[in-house]
Amino acid sequence: MSRWVPTKKEKYGVAIYNYDARSDEELSLQIGDTVHILETYEGWYRGYRLRRKSKKGVFPACYIHLKEATVEGSGQKETVIPTELPLVHEVTTTLREWATIWRDLYVGDKREMFNTVRDMIYDLIEWRSQILSGTLPQDEMSELKQKVTSKMDYGNKYLDLDLVVRDKDGNILDPDLTSTVNLFRAHEAASKQIEARIQEEKSQKQNMDLSRQAKFASTPSFALFVTLKNVVCKIGEDAEVLMSLYDPIESKFISENYLVRWSSSGLAKDIDQLHNLRAVFTDLGSEDLTREKISFVCQIVRVGRMELRDNNTKKLTSGLRRPFGVAVMDVTDIITGKMDDEDKQHFIPFQPLALDDAIRHRQLNISRFSPRVAGENDFLQTVINKVIAAKEVNHKGQGLWVTLKLLPGDIHQIRKDFPHLVDRSTAVARKMGFPEIIMPGDVRNDIYVTLVQGDFDKGSKTTPKNVEVTMSVHDEDGKKLENVIFPGAGDEGILEYKSVIYYQVKQPRWFETFKVAIPIEDVNRSHLRFTFKHRSSQDCKDKSEKNFALSFVKLMRYDGTTLRDGEHDLIVYKAEAKKLEDSTMYLSLASTKPEMEERNPSSGKNTQNLGSFTISKDSFQISTLVCSTKLTQNVDLLGLLKWRSNTSLLQQNLRHLMKVEGGEVVKFLQDTLDALFNIMMENSDSETFDTLVFDALVFIIGLIADRKFHHFNPVLETYIRKHFSATLAYTKLTKVLKNYVDNAEKLAEQLLKALKALDYIFKFIVRSRVLFNQLYENKGESDFMESLRNLFTSFNSMMNSSAEGTGGVKGAALKYVPTIVNDLKLVFDPKELSKLFSDFILKVPLGRLVKQKLNCMIDIVHSDLFTQHDCREILLPLMTEQLKLHLENHEELESCCQLLSNILEVLYRKDVGPTQWHVQIIMEKLLRTVNRTVISMGRDSFLILIASLNLVCSWSDRMQGE
Repeated sequence: MSRWVPTKKEKYGVAIYNYDARSDEELSLQIGDTVHILETYEGWYRGYRLRRKSKKGVFPACYIHLKEATVEGSGQKETVIPTELPLVHEVTTTLREWATIWRDLYVGDKREMFNTVRDMIYDLIEWRSQILSGTLPQDEMSELKQKVTSKMDYGNKYLDLDLVVRDKDGNILDPDLTSTVNLFRAHEAASKQIEARIQEEKSQKQNMDLSRQAKFASTPSFALFVTLKNVVCKIGEDAEVLMSLYDPIESKFISENYLVRWSSSGLAKDIDQLHNLRAVFTDLGSEDLTREKISFVCQIVRVGRMELRDNNTKKLTSGLRRPFGVAVMDVTDIITGKMDDEDKQHFIPFQPLALDDAIRHRQLNISRFSPRVAGENDFLQTVINKVIAAKEVNHKGQGLWVTLKLLPGDIHQIRKDFPHLVDRSTAVARKMGFPEIIMPGDVRNDIYVTLVQGDFDKGSKTTPKNVEVTMSVHDEDGKKLENVIFPGAGDEGILEYKSVIYYQVKQPRWFETFKVAIPIEDVNRSHLRFTFKHRSSQDCKDKSEKNFALSFVKLMRYDGTTLRDGEHDLIVYKAEAKKLEDSTMYLSLASTKPEMEERNPSSGKNTQNLGSFTISKDSFQISTLVCSTKLTQNVDLLGLLKWRSNTSLLQQNLRHLMKVEGGEVVKFLQDTLDALFNIMMENSDSETFDTLVFDALVFIIGLIADRKFHHFNPVLETYIRKHFSATLAYTKLTKVLKNYVDNAEKLAEQLLKALKALDYIFKFIVRSRVLFNQLYENKGESDFMESLRNLFTSFNSMMNSSAEGTGGVKGAALKYVPTIVNDLKLVFDPKELSKLFSDFILKVPLGRLVKQKLNCMIDIVHSDLFTQHDCREILLPLMTEQLKLHLENHEELESCCQLLSNILEVLYRKDVGPTQWHVQIIMEKLLRTVNRTVISMGRDSFLILIASLNLVCSWSDRMQGE
């Protein structure tokens, strides 16, 4: 006789396999069914499914995954409660509910909804696994929780299920602990948010292209992830495979190269990279989304002999970089979202240059072959444009195999969101230029150098030279800087860069770009040196060849700014080979033709002392682009940063700062702020620069308020908290602000800008006063308090004045003055501050700026002042009186209801709590007025008002009962 034993710990589990019952005593299970286990015997359990408790049966124990649970009751009344996180339990319940609907959608052949629900289910399953892993940091866990709850709410709305109302952290609101007003607002906000998202989804399905652009336009930056699967080309020697993004309309590269060194055996030279040739092209922005076309370009450079036709390698020069061909793919559809399949492998046909290709055909005696896109003497850049213009390429099976995928976010976000694609070993090819929004902490000091073109006389030779350009970076003593030149992402730094060699071409056009990354402390002493050499195909002749000319350019200009972006016509100097290799005498000469003309403005001829150098008729052109958070090309910004070197220009430099492009200023945010406050502190006895410094500070704060630079808000906050040290700044900032308020009619434009920056101005004022107190133990306390009282007196006078043209600044004052409350109460008596704000509100003329005034009071309600009982004793009577006044006059009823509900919302908080006095003052002043006003209200205002009155009445009943 079998004996079933009641279980003690094995109480709750989930079916991990389907089980079909073979008799009435057995229980059928499907994967995911949760079971309550009652008894066990020899590998079997007895119990029931939680979704159908009436049917009990037995089932195999090995089909069940046990989970922790608490047991309440015993015997027939025993119940199990899973001990998993409430959010995990909610996700589990939601998935089970959706699964049933999903199955019905499949049966009903509702394919579109079926696919949508499937995607949502997959997302929730993945996120649930991440939560259960227990490995997420707190900030990531909080972010994931928001995504999960948002997805569940959206899905419930999409499937016409009940809406779950939550707080801002995603927790389900408890109706017993939440006020009616809060519940109404939360429900209203959730409904609107979810409805907006559903409409967005519909719009996406109607127009995938536009929706994709909208999705990525809302992201500061995005990236193109590329995996190189294979290179199928008959190269015959080692090669460099250079991949980059290219704008065919503007005929320019927009990203760094991703460089893979390919061996003659047909594999990557670095065996560790085998099957892991991945790169991410980062920093792309919304402007790149709107480009008419973007191409993914691959250039192949053969590294070996001058020509492939001669196999006697012992006599031939090796290690020469020779152009071999290009492969081009239009990736516009991938960038704009029309195509998105990371698993699809794309074949990019390869177009060889006909120079080596024609030789091969002559060797094979092929007299007729298909016409080629590329000519024998075409340059790589020319071939790229020809391939883009051609409808097809006769590739004969040669080309590259790649996968491509667009990823939202900067490199840090991408590594976090797509760790299966992008890890620390993935090469990062940055955009040549800053992203649209410069992320805080993105320290960068890159100089991109492009070898553009040259024109070289053949000299004593019968044919044009095979010119090779070698670039290296030197300090002022002629020493080479090591490992500062980067030919492409994924490759190490090198000592010198050697150009591609075009065979017997008088005017080569290279368009080769590489990156120079020099330590910031060495930049002002460094220059780029270019030497030119004829390369012979015969090794014995090549060894006798020496450098025949030299060009150079300094990275810092005479005025202290960095080398300008753009093209530079460099002077080509000739000298003895030894002088070209060892001497630094050329540094005293002009490097460009414009510089030579600047040195000798009165003469069209060169009169500089050239020493052993002569100016060649040859020409050479490069292009540079500086992407640095440390080097500026703006002389006005540099003048301010180095203001001590010429104080006579200080006023001019302060004025010019406000004309500097915002992107240049935010790159040097801390240095610029340090300079402004140093000017203020070092001229503490004078008011000469105070207004200019104040205006410059307002200008910078205004920049950071701009969406383009809003990511610098944390940088500014950190600066105030950790780096700001101007202990006397509070007196000067307060004085200038008061002057603007006193002269509001004359200085309305300046005052309006200052009011928009008021929050941060007072953060500086308060922090300055705190630092002063720490240093001098509250010295000057009464003077500081009096200056703030006087400032509020000025605000009150401005609000009460009838001067023309001040309506805008009055409205701005009502909007921005409440932003200073939380900071100001740190250094000012809260009760007196409440009185000052009350006076400020009362000075607003009757019938004017009513909505702005009510919004101002709403902001004060949500400040730290209103949570303090003694401050509420001052503020609440003012607010109820104002509410009574405007309700009776039927003015801005919606804003009135918002103010009342906000007051009640704060009073409902446990840390605040309503008192008998609060309830009494609200009922006495507002109840009758509300009854007379209700008929004039809109629906939303009416609902909020009814919820508010119900709450007040319930408070009153409860307090009377007590």
